[in-house]
Amino acid sequence: MKASKLIILSLFTLSIYSCSYDSESDLIDADDPMDPNLIVNYTDNVEPIIQSACIGCHASPPVNGAPFSLVSFEQVNQRASAMLNRMSLQSGSPGAMPPSGRLPQSTIDVFEQWIDDGKLED
Repeated sequence: MKASKLIILSLFTLSIYSCSYDSESDLIDADDPMDPNLIVNYTDNVEPIIQSACIGCHASPPVNGAPFSLVSFEQVNQRASAMLNRMSLQSGSPGAMPPSGRLPQSTIDVFEQWIDDGKLED
């Protein structure tokens, strides 16, 4: 009986020490700061984000319960503000996108800069 308690206590202790804390500063890529003079456009900067993080579900036609496609500039442009709000939520929050986990803050910053720059296509 003592052996099983010792094993359980050891596993519990190991699990506590193996946990990590994700702070917002951990999500910021300090080695790749956003150039404030860079004009962000859809084709060069935003489309690669959509391709890597969104198209898995927001394809044409959408899959995995996604309610709409995000395969064209027009589709992303139309939903840009709502997308920024959803991708800015912390992982695990209701409605957070992508469901696989929060994007790095530097990626979210590029998307936000695209909106701030007027959502240019090229």
